[in-house]
Amino acid sequence: MRISVDPEQCYGSGDCVHRAPSVFTQVGGLGAVIPGREHDVDAPRVREAAEGCPSAAITIARTEAEEVRG
Repeated sequence: MRISVDPEQCYGSGDCVHRAPSVFTQVGGLGAVIPGREHDVDAPRVREAAEGCPSAAITIARTEAEEVRG
């Protein structure tokens, strides 16, 4: 699984950083995943941050390798 933030959709509420500061940060006023933490889906509160994102900018998706293994 991989976490991403769509900068086109994000409006910078900072809610993701508040909920999961070990995985999310803000860059240029917008939410972003901390480099190297893109696969920390199981980190506490990451799914909560994705589900609670007010702009629905956070995506948790299967990686290509996971889809192949299926």
